[in-house]
Order: sequence, then C-alpha cells, then structure tokens
Amino acid sequence: MGTPRESRAEQAEEIVDRLEAEYPDSTISLRYSNRLELLIAVILSAQCTDERVNTETRELFATYETASDYANAPQEELAEALSSITYYNSKAGYIRESCEIIVEEHDGEVPDTMAELTELPGVGRKTANVVLQHGHDVVEGIVVDTHVQRLSRRLGLTEEEYPETIEQELMELVPDGYWQQFTHLCIDHGRAVCTARNPDCGDCVLADICPSERGDGEVDLASGDPW
Repeated sequence: MGTPRESRAEQAEEIVDRLEAEYPDSTISLRYSNRLELLIAVILSAQCTDERVNTETRELFATYETASDYANAPQEELAEALSSITYYNSKAGYIRESCEIIVEEHDGEVPDTMAELTELPGVGRKTANVVLQHGHDVVEGIVVDTHVQRLSRRLGLTEEEYPETIEQELMELVPDGYWQQFTHLCIDHGRAVCTARNPDCGDCVLADICPSERGDGEVDLASGDPW
C-alpha cells in the first residue's frame, strides 16, 4: 500500500503533476464543431463510451444542424437515429425537449450559465460543466464522471459517494487552474491503468502515493472504492 502525502491538498497537487507528465496531451475525446453538437454529444455519452458516441454523431450531426431541427424531429425518428446508443429513447426525449427550450427561451443558442443549463432535461452538473468548459470557456466546477469518482476515492482525495459532494471536495483540493484538466487526466489514467475491475497497480505512476495500492495488481477493497 502506498503512502499518500500529508494533506489531501498536497496529495491532489502531486497527482496532477504526475498525471500531467504521463498524459501531456490529455483533452476531451468527444467530437463536435459547435456548442449544440457538444451538448448533444455529452447527453449521449451518459453510460455510453465516447467512441460509440463519436461513431453515431457523424451522421446525426449531418442530419440535424440546429436546435430547431432536433425540436421539430418526430420522437420515433430521432430515437431510431440513436438506436445504437444506450437508453436511446430517453436520450432522444431529453434532446428534443432541451432543444425546444433552447429555441423558445434562448433564441436557438446553447445557454452559458450553470443555472440555465441544468434546467434543460437530462442535463445535470456534469454535463453542464463540460458544456461550460469546452463550449463557453467558463470553468466553475470539476466534471465528476465515473473515472473521477473511482480515482478520487482510491487515491484518498475523498470518501464521498455522490458526484455533487465529490465535486465540492475536489474543488477545495485541486487548484482552480487545474479543474478542467483534472478530469481529463483522471479519464486517461482510468482508461489506461486504474481501471474499475483490474487496475494495473504495478505499472502506475501513482502507486507509491496511492493508499489503495497493494503491489499485487489489486486494489484494497477496504479503501471503500465504489465498484
């Protein structure tokens, strides 16, 4: 088992430094060319891989170009276009309803505040943070996805279980200049090394400061990692 830094803030700083060196080109993997496409892609990415979303949105974005296009599309037609995406019926509904609001209340433009974004169906803080950061260049929080949840708990940065409370703790530990990049670094490391079921602790740049590392390729379940 590794030995974390004396404080959680020092631990967070060391984690960011090491992961930045390991993944210098870390960035968002969803493909989009405007704010609306970004919003749609992030809604679709819930419990679905970015690779699958990128494959499906190539044709989707060529067919539907404006918020009005989505708002006016028949539910069955839009659901069919998303049929290879997880929960495609629900997501088709979220997209149509969100675009109706965007057309009626925001002149067809994706809103640029947390409050307005989270009023859209299917949009919580995670989705809103992504849209703000990458669509509007506004960083007011940390995107907490499944990788950020897993790594933050394994690395001793939080003992919380819910994304909203994890985000609040991380915002107190991670310097605000790294809030956006912290998510991408966790995602890259979570995909490459610190996977959910079989983390490669023996090849992890954070092993010596990870309180969950056991040196045998397994994560210490006593650390409270949420499988």
